[in-house]
Amino acid sequence: MPKNFDPSAWVSQSEAARMRGVSRQSISELVKRGRLKTLVIAGKTLVRRTEIEKFQPLAPGPVPKHKRSKKSR
Repeated sequence: MPKNFDPSAWVSQSEAARMRGVSRQSISELVKRGRLKTLVIAGKTLVRRTEIEKFQPLAPGPVPKHKRSKKSR
């Protein structure tokens, strides 16, 4: 672990969900999709507090064609 590690810069997925007013599953899905940076310590996945505070959801609607995987074409 880096010498300058700040534990207060990281929150659990449950805490992130409370901060955003969404379910823990919603945060977990964002993590799975790579939208949030994570750190795993002792089997717990933590997310950066600043990313949760600044997070902007994607605009609703269909996924643009250039973002779709080749399987969905």
